Amino acid sequence: MAFSQTDFTEDPKKITVPVLVMHGDDDQIVPYPDSAPLSAKLLRNSRLKTYNGFPLGMPTTEADTMNADLLTFLKGAVTTAAA
Repeated sequence: MAFSQTDFTEDPKKITVPVLVMHGDDDQIVPYPDSAPLSAKLLRNSRLKTYNGFPLGMPTTEADTMNADLLTFLKGAVTTAAA
């Protein structure tokens, strides 16, 4: 109930570090239009990465793709922070 009935919209607005929002557009549990774009919009310093055809379990089923994108993002965040 806490997840489905609590309004967390103010919390992401407080996050200032770079954030990569990763979401598959074939997620049958958490519909893409109702989550990822809204989350990315609430986060000040975010980048939205949409994966065509990826399901909810994409960290497991598509680990190679996600890990490569996450590593690229982290390297960019470190470079930006050092500048």
